[in-house]
Amino acid sequence: MARMKIEIKKILCPVDFSESSEHALRYALAFAAAYDAELEVMHVVEMPFLPAYSTAGMPELNVPVERIQQQFREQLDQLVERYRTTYAKITGRTSVGTPFLEIIREARSGQFDLIVVGTHGRTGLRHMLIGSVAEKLVRKAPCPVLTVKHPGHEFVMP
Repeated sequence: MARMKIEIKKILCPVDFSESSEHALRYALAFAAAYDAELEVMHVVEMPFLPAYSTAGMPELNVPVERIQQQFREQLDQLVERYRTTYAKITGRTSVGTPFLEIIREARSGQFDLIVVGTHGRTGLRHMLIGSVAEKLVRKAPCPVLTVKHPGHEFVMP
């Protein structure tokens, strides 16, 4: 059997600023360093549906998407800068939309070779209601996906 040569030039690491996603980011950094690859850290701002109320006494619940995206962009920039001291080929990007769809779009358009994503270990009803971005990425991504479980999060049988 012939040896397979794996080339990883671009890695995408989606983050949601949780412990699990930051743990996955450390894996992504290790892979990036080992392969001398570019690493893009991505956060997708998922906008909940908030209706605008115009009746007296009701607060305006609509918040400009741009302001929310800017807040997350600043948080992402701080995260990227923290790791830039150890790895220079790291960049950050925010997007607005459904997380797994935006991540897949970015993986395709940026021609990424690998996605590294953390898992939260949700089971049962919470998993059914919330869904799993990592699971959807594994099934639909255009490139390999490495899922990273946080060592402090124990799987509990339903």
